[in-house]
Amino acid sequence: MNAPVDVSFFARAAKPLTSYRPYWAKRFGVAPFLPMSRAEMEQLGWDSCDIVLVTGDAYIDHPSFGMAVIGRVLEAQGFRVGIIAQPDWQSAEPFKALGKPNLFWGVTAGNMDSMINRYTADRKIRSDDAYTPGDVGGKRPDRAALVYSQRCREAYKDVPIVLGGIEGSLRRIAHYDYWSDKVRRSIVVDAKCDLLLYGNAERALVEVAHRIAAREPIEQITDVRGTAFVRRPGDPTAEGWIELDSSEVDQPGHVEDHINPYLTTSEQAQAQGSTCSKEDDGKGKSPPLPLAGEGRGEGASAYKPITIHRPQGAGGVAKLPRERTVIRLPSYEQVKSDAVLYAHANRVLHLETNPGNARALVQAHGEGTTARDVWINPPPIPLTTAEMDYAFDLPYARSPHPAYADEHGKHDGATKIPAWEMIRFSVNIMRGCFGGCTFCSITEHEGRIIQSRSEESIIKEVEDIRDKVKGFTGTISDLGGPTANMYRLGCRSPEIEAACRKPSCVYPGICQNLTTNHDPLIKIYRRARALKGIKKILIGSGLRYDLAIKSPEYVKELVQHHVGGYLKIAPEHTEGGPLSKMMKPGIGSYDKFKTLFEKYSEEAGKKQFLIPYFIAAHPGTSDEDMMNLAIWLKKNGFRADQVQTFYPSPMATATAMYHTNLNPLKGVHRDDRAERVDIVRGDKRRRLHKAFLRYHDPNNWPLLREALKAMGRADLVGNGKHHLIPTFQPMTDGGYQSARKKNSTPGGEKASERAAAVVKTGGGTGRVASNPSGKAPIKGRILTQHTGLPPRAGIKGRGK
Repeated sequence: MNAPVDVSFFARAAKPLTSYRPYWAKRFGVAPFLPMSRAEMEQLGWDSCDIVLVTGDAYIDHPSFGMAVIGRVLEAQGFRVGIIAQPDWQSAEPFKALGKPNLFWGVTAGNMDSMINRYTADRKIRSDDAYTPGDVGGKRPDRAALVYSQRCREAYKDVPIVLGGIEGSLRRIAHYDYWSDKVRRSIVVDAKCDLLLYGNAERALVEVAHRIAAREPIEQITDVRGTAFVRRPGDPTAEGWIELDSSEVDQPGHVEDHINPYLTTSEQAQAQGSTCSKEDDGKGKSPPLPLAGEGRGEGASAYKPITIHRPQGAGGVAKLPRERTVIRLPSYEQVKSDAVLYAHANRVLHLETNPGNARALVQAHGEGTTARDVWINPPPIPLTTAEMDYAFDLPYARSPHPAYADEHGKHDGATKIPAWEMIRFSVNIMRGCFGGCTFCSITEHEGRIIQSRSEESIIKEVEDIRDKVKGFTGTISDLGGPTANMYRLGCRSPEIEAACRKPSCVYPGICQNLTTNHDPLIKIYRRARALKGIKKILIGSGLRYDLAIKSPEYVKELVQHHVGGYLKIAPEHTEGGPLSKMMKPGIGSYDKFKTLFEKYSEEAGKKQFLIPYFIAAHPGTSDEDMMNLAIWLKKNGFRADQVQTFYPSPMATATAMYHTNLNPLKGVHRDDRAERVDIVRGDKRRRLHKAFLRYHDPNNWPLLREALKAMGRADLVGNGKHHLIPTFQPMTDGGYQSARKKNSTPGGEKASERAAAVVKTGGGTGRVASNPSGKAPIKGRILTQHTGLPPRAGIKGRGK
């Protein structure tokens, strides 16, 4: 929005991060890297750590990595913080490397959910891990948050465990687990942690750390926003809360009509389609009551109209204090066995995500002597711009820990960490996303409110990269965040923002209360690229193009100065059915953006290309939808060689659809009012949907021919330009060539032989057939990264 984020309602509702009195250990000063060994602790003059962080990622001291941010924020508060990164989880001994923490353990699986990090969308084990030196897989356990918590408890039983990170955030209530295909308990119960911090946890963690340091028992810390914990029945800390029971889907029975006090008994019976027995006998008919003012002798004034006094509040219902109201969700035992109640719980959870009006949630786990409640406090208050600057301006080393360096003291050889390489020269300018895409976890984790850094803080980080980061050649790889262009966008009214309960600000259309002014972002782009020593500023974050077209000036600025040949955007699909389940805009918005993109590229005299991303097998996608998408892809000249299949992540709305076959977006019912969702299950159908995205791959043609004939669309099989796939079948080896080499499936023949065969038949993967040798592209062909663009000058061609 035009005004700084600090004017938001939320800026006035929380204690600032900088207002705490520093812990006594601040006298030790700032560590060059947070210590990972006893020797480093001794060099710093420490005899112990106040807090030990355990993470499934390699330790990279950079603000794009959550553990580094948490560690540096706690250090700035005066605490001595150590890190145990990717420990051997086979025993508790590696967890004792830094000694016993004075205050608590901080546990996280890492920047990624450990199961998503370890398995593909088809549940196949990955051989790589971008957060590990050398890109080596297997350095963290499955369900790392559970395993690490268990080992920490074994190492030092009496030290509190504070769990955080995205793995914990997405499992804070009972949730569907795609990998085991069942509903699992809240991670708070399974991990046996003392406290779970969900979302971006700086505010909650700073408060919790200072309260534990003040010797407050952690079991009494139950009032911090953004936390979840276990409560036993009869817990005195739960007194004073008003509980709303939402453990069942409402099923109202027959509601009797209100009785009109001005009708006689017989008239009431007649209005209900019946008669009065006394009247049938012709006896006992009651005379009508006189109207007000009509006397029947003395005392007639006693007959007066009845006045109904309603309690104050909207709709005649007294308002409950939201800050002391807790909603009881269906229990774990209920949602495990009842898909309707699972969808209902998911819907309630997503309605209670706005920090301005969200209420606490409670969900029962267990029965009898094992009964306990998982209590989830309302989401944390977003950070202000000043607090964002505070967190990002801390003295990060901006590189991996020296322990990962090779024999030359560098990190770009055998020990290179791909995730660091990706963000090495990038700047994170904001947090949060109000898009609300149902398959995405950003909103559940970071929230819907955009938290933006100041322009000065962003420019200072660009200058630090230029002056301090080794290997910098003048190009900033990204100025972005969860999305490229939501910087300083938000609600026009702080009051409306605090009261809103919509899951998205841009679906089904852009909210009239949302500001779409991109001027602050344009100003940062221009100022950053004008800095001495900065040759190029690229935008690598995903662009929200439905917002971008509201600001043609922004699109022009982006296209003419900040696109390095390719720009990635994510229409996700072309058909209304799946798009409505994703809460994504129609393909018309993409067409409008494409027109602007091509116009401004031509004006600048640049040949630039859009890289659209699509999802296969998303809930609500029919076979016909995928066929129509394939037709659109061929019509527009796209040959996708990266295929993204829907991945059901815990707690996402689309995952609730996948598990229940219901659409929580439209309300949850047990009768015909409920909207049923077509779910793509089973390997064969998922392969078919992926095959439609890769319609150009000869390995997929037999499957597509069979499907098209079954769908009554055999007219799409033929050898003309208007056909989707040909009638002939070249020799294939069943291999799959992916842009990510480790995701490729090798065939039975050598790659060179396979490429030659593909070129001879005119088919094959888009990258090989369209431009196998890096020569000039065929005239008239629409090129994207998917179709094998000619390599850039000085860079080897892809796939070679």
